[in-house]
Amino acid sequence: MRTRTPYSPTLAVVTAAALVGLLAACGQEARGGSRYVPDAGKGSTVGLAMPTKASERWIMDGSNMAEQFQAAGYETDLQYGDNKVENQVAQIENMITKGHQLLVVAAIDGSALTDVLQRAKDAGTRVISYDRLILGTENVDSYASFDNERVGRLQATYLVEALGLEDDGETRTIELFAGSSDDNNTKYFWDGAMTVLEPYFEDGRLEVLSGQTRMNQATTQQWDGGIAQKRMDDLISRHYGSTAIDAVLSPYDGISIGIISALRSAGYGTEARPYPVVTGQDAELASIKSIIAGHQQQTVFKDTRKLAEQAVRMGDALLNDEEPEYNNTTDYDNGVKVVPAYLLDPVSVDADNTDLLVEEGYYTAEQLS
Repeated sequence: MRTRTPYSPTLAVVTAAALVGLLAACGQEARGGSRYVPDAGKGSTVGLAMPTKASERWIMDGSNMAEQFQAAGYETDLQYGDNKVENQVAQIENMITKGHQLLVVAAIDGSALTDVLQRAKDAGTRVISYDRLILGTENVDSYASFDNERVGRLQATYLVEALGLEDDGETRTIELFAGSSDDNNTKYFWDGAMTVLEPYFEDGRLEVLSGQTRMNQATTQQWDGGIAQKRMDDLISRHYGSTAIDAVLSPYDGISIGIISALRSAGYGTEARPYPVVTGQDAELASIKSIIAGHQQQTVFKDTRKLAEQAVRMGDALLNDEEPEYNNTTDYDNGVKVVPAYLLDPVSVDADNTDLLVEEGYYTAEQLS
């Protein structure tokens, strides 16, 4: 941890100028994105509590935030909880004990942090809920995420269009997967998708042969692709036989990979029985390659570099006792308070626009080839 020096206006100007010059010299790296440079508040340590390294997405979130907070003049303490609530609680407690003035938390279980965040409040530590809304506590200052209901709408809209449900009026089969029950985002993804799909269930153009149409029947604990694969195996063997599955609503790329593995084992992926339309989320490299190969059909791109930049902006404002910028102050009620939020827009990606990821510098052309 760096030693804090007395504030000097001259030093602050020189430091800021040097930092801007350094960033200009570095430019935008393929996965680094743009960087936000604050006006003040440098020297504090920011605790970054991420859920797991098992997902490519969370590794990138953590590294992007650490890089951008450091470039903005802050120390960082990046920890991963290995998808174990007790690990994350212990890591946050340790960050508070060390005197970190800001916590950015992507919760493993959004309802399990009430006690530890009371400790943060008592210590004067500010808290940003990152991507997953922290529930049941007033001790969260801000929420940075994507428009998660729109993610579900994008996935469902893609299914409707790919299946041609508006064109011929024929009935198509679909199976539904949801995210982890302990992740508050799961219901936003599900609700967004259902607003699009429910009219087709009602008029018979979409049919779920398993009958598993409720979110609590479709959840996938810890977003685990292996769990999704086992469930897909079971759905195929119990309900499909000679009937083909036309589509699978999948909320996340890691789940999609498991679903596709089960489909492949059941004989899908041939000219006689092509893969159904399978959605996803997070534009993970394995799934982008799967889309290019014609296995998975769609994912939702959420540029985590931009989300990291927004977290830095929020954090800098909070550390300087300023009001962060918000674009949603009404919709995210955690059960105790409405948490002011800044939401970024997700983008649907399929085989026709994977080049977007190269143009945005998220992947290189060599990675996709």
